[in-house]
Amino acid sequence: MARLLQVLREQPRACSYLPELRASLTHRVLVDVSAPEHDALLIRGWRRFGFDYFRPTCPGSERSDVARCERCIPLRIAVNSFVPSKTQRRVGRTRARLRVEVGPPRVDRTRLELYRRWHADREAFRSWESSELDRQGYATTFAFPHVAAREFAYFLDDDTTPCAIGLYDETGSTLSAVYFFYDPALKALSLGVINVLHAIDRAKELGITHVYLGFLVEDCPSLAYKAGFRPAERLVGRPDDDEAPLWTAYAKSRREADELR
Repeated sequence: MARLLQVLREQPRACSYLPELRASLTHRVLVDVSAPEHDALLIRGWRRFGFDYFRPTCPGSERSDVARCERCIPLRIAVNSFVPSKTQRRVGRTRARLRVEVGPPRVDRTRLELYRRWHADREAFRSWESSELDRQGYATTFAFPHVAAREFAYFLDDDTTPCAIGLYDETGSTLSAVYFFYDPALKALSLGVINVLHAIDRAKELGITHVYLGFLVEDCPSLAYKAGFRPAERLVGRPDDDEAPLWTAYAKSRREADELR
């Protein structure tokens, strides 16, 4: 049974995705979380880094009379109904060159250096804040022992060093994207798209009905690509633990999603 160690609510700050808005996360520090308990949190919009479960509770503006912001949209893909777009089908040749190894998350110099190169590229080209993530920080955030934690390590051709790492939470009922990073020298290969397609295929093999992609922010280029995977469903609101979650069809057109990439 899960043990709740702490609940934290951030003070409002500039949003990382939409700087003109104010953001705040609510955190639950949880350990000994079972697979059913993890799934119950996931379907209510909670995300996980290590022992930290979090979800947005953002004011959206410094003005107190503005309603709560819900621009972060929890998004999931209906696996059995998924139809790849023309753009997504084009990565088939690259997928054939990749070998994927699935196992528990690992911490080593190769993964830490790959993460740092990828993040530095985002800092240069998308104005991300710098990351000081060290070995201990990586272990706590991405490789903390957890019943659902999985790593998809991607190897190109005959390379023995991974070119990309996909971190997921996988139970018998859900598959949820946690984080993904790759060699920025290979950005033309659309490895992010391939990672999602691999997750969808794995979910089908395991009989899982939905792949959870985390938060979609339509006006944020780093996250807008998620809208291109269809059909998709969005969570309505921020349901409480004793409230049944309502997921409805996500209506934004695929063309609009492609234009935001």
